[in-house]
Amino acid sequence: METTPQWLKKYVAFLKLEKSLSSNSVSAYLSDLQKLMDYVGDAKDILLLDASDLEEFLCQLRDLGIHPRSQARILSGLKSFYKFLIIEDYIRKDPTELVEAPQLGTHLPEVLSLKEIDAILDSIDLSVKEGQRNKAMLETLYSCGLRVSELVKLKLSQCYFKDEYILVEGKGSKQRLVPISNKAIKEIELWMPDRNLLSVQKGSEDYVFLNRRGAGLTRSMIFRIIKQQAALAGIQKNIGPHTFRHSFATHLLEGGANLRVIQQMLGHESIQTTEIYTHMDKTYLREQILTFHPRNLRQ
Repeated sequence: METTPQWLKKYVAFLKLEKSLSSNSVSAYLSDLQKLMDYVGDAKDILLLDASDLEEFLCQLRDLGIHPRSQARILSGLKSFYKFLIIEDYIRKDPTELVEAPQLGTHLPEVLSLKEIDAILDSIDLSVKEGQRNKAMLETLYSCGLRVSELVKLKLSQCYFKDEYILVEGKGSKQRLVPISNKAIKEIELWMPDRNLLSVQKGSEDYVFLNRRGAGLTRSMIFRIIKQQAALAGIQKNIGPHTFRHSFATHLLEGGANLRVIQQMLGHESIQTTEIYTHMDKTYLREQILTFHPRNLRQ
């Protein structure tokens, strides 16, 4: 029979004594923690998890259909847990700091202006090894309106630069063709010489964007890069990867693009609109993006 870890006993005492929670509240916190422990299993020590592990855990909750409000509550509980671990010197760094909370209700995320997008991209130091990669990533994120998970999974074999399209794998492994701007293509092509110098790890050979060890990137790494560049650009807004996606859609809408085209580009589906999107002509789709996206207006 497994013994209860000492840190768990202390955490229960912390919830009862320090936070003065009721028995029901303590049970709720422990239930949320148990979900994470069940997800990790024996694969990794829960005290050694990083932001990417927690992002993957939240992704699983989304895939299971857990409501965003419940996801936010679970994340809040985990933040309390990791705050306790720091107080008790079990860990030195809080892995939840870089984890984005799920979007709730109809609250709209921040929108970056085109000037702010340019400021972020211009703040990237191209003299460092990761500089061109980061510029290509953020340009692609904005120019194509990708989810961060779609960006890290983007494959060389799914890039059709001659036709100015990329094949994106979205939620539920559903694929869609997305037009890509000449600007994004140029930045990716400038990144390729640096990429070709890497010793690519097995299983990552087809990924467009890699870390310095030749492995695929994580969501938390993209989040961290965006935070760092926004700070260097002097932008005070609370932004993350989704901000680029939302800015993409907002700029297209403000420019006069058809709303259904934007929804198709973003990979949004619903019972009412799926049939419309499925039968939309791809040539028309591309024309709309080339006509209304600011990156193409400035070519």
